[in-house]
Amino acid sequence: MKVEGSYTFDAPPQRVWDLLLNQQALQHCIPGVTELRQTGDNRYEATLTVGIAAVKGTYKGSVAIQDQTPPTSYTMVVEGSGGPGFVKGTARITLSPQGENQTTVTVEGDGQIGGPVAGVAQRMLGGVAKMLMNQFFDCMRQQLGGSDSA
Repeated sequence: MKVEGSYTFDAPPQRVWDLLLNQQALQHCIPGVTELRQTGDNRYEATLTVGIAAVKGTYKGSVAIQDQTPPTSYTMVVEGSGGPGFVKGTARITLSPQGENQTTVTVEGDGQIGGPVAGVAQRMLGGVAKMLMNQFFDCMRQQLGGSDSA
């Protein structure tokens, strides 16, 4: 399953970079996260409660930030499993300055979901992934004071 999106922030790239890698902001803005604990440099253990259609449950997994080129790009790798199945995903996040005080964040990702959650909600997964990504970036923008998605 492919996901992509573009989001505009009213802040310079370094400020957006710092926000996107801030543990408290991540914990507050990742939809469904109930716990995010740092386990090493740019590595976290996460507990999320999410549901699609009639299948809901708790996932435990890891989040790793890799291939960093501050403040322009990094790769986020997410893996988790729980009663409803498993999720694995990789997203490349790229920050591009737009003038002096705006930044466009572009996301290109690929994910896999398996188990009962995939069987029940296969047709809805792309839309749900896009909705969750929009919720995340809307929340992050609110942390900076707002802006619109592209």
